[in-house]
Amino acid sequence: MGPGDLAQVLRPLQEMFHSADFPELLVGLGRADDAAVYRLSDERALILTVDFFPPVVDDPYTYGAVAAANAMSDIYAMGGEVLFALNVAAFPKWLGKDVIGAILRGGAEKVREAGGAIAGGHTIDDEEPKYGLCVAGMAHPARILTKGGAQVGDRLVLTKALGTGLITTVLKAGAAEASYVEAAVASMTRLNRAAAHAAQEAGVHAATDITGFSLLGHGLEMATLSGVGLLLRLRDIPLLPGAHHYADEWLFPAGSNRNQDYFGHAVTFDADVSAEEQLMLFTPETSGGLLLAVAPERLDALLTACRRRDQPAWVIGEVVAGAGIRVLA
Repeated sequence: MGPGDLAQVLRPLQEMFHSADFPELLVGLGRADDAAVYRLSDERALILTVDFFPPVVDDPYTYGAVAAANAMSDIYAMGGEVLFALNVAAFPKWLGKDVIGAILRGGAEKVREAGGAIAGGHTIDDEEPKYGLCVAGMAHPARILTKGGAQVGDRLVLTKALGTGLITTVLKAGAAEASYVEAAVASMTRLNRAAAHAAQEAGVHAATDITGFSLLGHGLEMATLSGVGLLLRLRDIPLLPGAHHYADEWLFPAGSNRNQDYFGHAVTFDADVSAEEQLMLFTPETSGGLLLAVAPERLDALLTACRRRDQPAWVIGEVVAGAGIRVLA
C-alpha cells in the first residue's frame, strides 16, 4: 500500500488509541516509526514488528533470507536485538513442498544468524506466494533509537547503497544482468545488526531503515518527527552496480511514483539533479540500510565503529534548521 493510502486508513486507528491511555507503549501508531516499543520494566523494552512480501528474487532460499533480513531490520532501526520470530506466509496449493521448505529455511537461517529463533508462525493458501516475519526484539528503554531525535548540525550516515528496488524490478521482467542481481542480493541479505551496534556504540541521535518509502520518504519522516530539515548530496549517495543504468532507462517500479506523489511536496532538488536521479531517490528499497543522524563530534566514532565491524558507511548530508529535504547535485 502506498504511503498516502496507508496514512488515510490508519488515521481512525490513531484516534482510537491515545498515548495517555497506554503509558508503557513508548512507540505506537501515534508516530511514524519503524516498530512498536512497549516498556516491560525500567531495564527492558519489547520491540515488535511485522513485514512480508511477494518474491523479489527467483531462488526460493534467497527469497526467504531477504524477507527475513528485511523484517528484522526494523528491530535494528530501533536499536534492539532480535529475540525470536514467527513465520507469516501465504503459499499457493500448487507450490511444491520443496520450494516452501527452501523459503522457510532461508528465513530461519537468517534469524539464527541474528541470534534469534523461529518460534512458530501462520500460513494460509493464496495464489501469490508471500513470506515474512513477525519479529520480537529487546532493548533498554533509554537506548531505544527513533526517527525523532535528529538535531541541527548532525551528520547523516547511510549504511547500504541504494538500488535494490530498481534491480529487482528489472529482474521480475527477466532482463536483469546477473552481476547486478548478485550485488543486490548480497546487500539485501546483509543484516543491519552490525550497523545498529555501531550506532549504539557511537550514541547516534536518530535512526531509521530505508525500505518501501525510499530514502527520501523515510528521511522526510525523520525530518518531520525531529522538527528539522535534511540536506542531502546526491554525489555522496552510494548506488548498487546497475542502479544508475536502469534509472537512465526509466525501469522504475510503480512505488517510485507513489512515493514521489506523496512525499514530493516537501523535497526540493538542485537544477542539476536530473528527473531520473530524482525518481531514483523516491524508489522503494528492499532490506535497505540504516539512515543515522549523529552529532558531528561523534561522526568519527561512528565511522570507526563501522569499519571495525566491516560495515560500510557513507556520509551523505547533514541536518539543518527548517523543514523538508533539499537535494544538492
